[in-house]
Amino acid sequence: MRIALDAMGGDRGPEELVSGALLAVRDTDVEVALVGDETVLRSVLRGKGVAEGPRLAVVHASQIVEMSENAVDAIRKKKDSSVLVACDLVARGETAAVVSAGHSGATLAAAMRKLGRLEGVSRPGLASFFPTLKKPVVLMDIGGNVDCRPHHLLQFAIMAAAFSSIHQRENPRIGLLTIGEEAGKGNALIRETYPLLAKSSLNFIGNIEGRDIFQGDVDVVVCDGFVGNVCLKISEGLAEAAMRMIGDEIRESLWTKLGYLLVKPAFRAFKKRVDYSEYGGAPILGIDGVGLVCHGKSDAVAIKNAILVANKMVTGGVNERIRREISGVPVSETDDE
Repeated sequence: MRIALDAMGGDRGPEELVSGALLAVRDTDVEVALVGDETVLRSVLRGKGVAEGPRLAVVHASQIVEMSENAVDAIRKKKDSSVLVACDLVARGETAAVVSAGHSGATLAAAMRKLGRLEGVSRPGLASFFPTLKKPVVLMDIGGNVDCRPHHLLQFAIMAAAFSSIHQRENPRIGLLTIGEEAGKGNALIRETYPLLAKSSLNFIGNIEGRDIFQGDVDVVVCDGFVGNVCLKISEGLAEAAMRMIGDEIRESLWTKLGYLLVKPAFRAFKKRVDYSEYGGAPILGIDGVGLVCHGKSDAVAIKNAILVANKMVTGGVNERIRREISGVPVSETDDE
């Protein structure tokens, strides 16, 4: 299986992205198409002592979408941008999926332009895995749609449940994120979404609060993109701050330094558990294809894991499952916007 990688996006530059592709190719049977400036990418490959070949090919794209650009405008004007060319490879059937650590809005816009939506899907959205006390939970939406209607949240639940199936989670437990566990708690969006989820065939367990996400008692957490993105960024910031605070305390005295040596393996395990790179990228669910958006700071390991998640989504038939489940949900004219 071949995956298209937007090798020009991301904060760390092409060298880190190519390193991630190399890890994926070396550790699995996946193939990667590196999309971007061919001169730059071939130079990076030579620097790593790697020759271009069938399993690691370069596809030229002369333009890059900068993080400061408006996503829609950039995709419209830069027709030879690396992210648009990568999505076009999927549309033409030359690759099975696309992965990008570049401009997330541009990646979503490019995927919508080249691949479109799955039949019956009102709005594609972004999902992400969150670490918990038990096993990772899927949160959706994390920023694709900041203004939503109840039907959109119902579809997010269906799509996130389908995505969770690649981790052997049959009949996943669905929780609706709000400010209280009671059915009547929340804003108008949440109160109107609750009965839709309750009447659906999903394994809906009811409302959950923010503090419940990390308990791991549900498999999927549903919310609009505004709330989801705030949750994501707070969690990333908290994990980073916690590690720094612990480091500051350890350096306070000789005794704490000595104690750290005894528990160092536990700290390493904790850091790995909360590290976003371990979960790859955020899948764009609802597009007629497979695409993942990675953190801008993604290192080689994160890129490798994102490529492997894309591979699992294709082989696991996530889109086929979404099509099947969405087809049984009626969509009104006012909801299909």
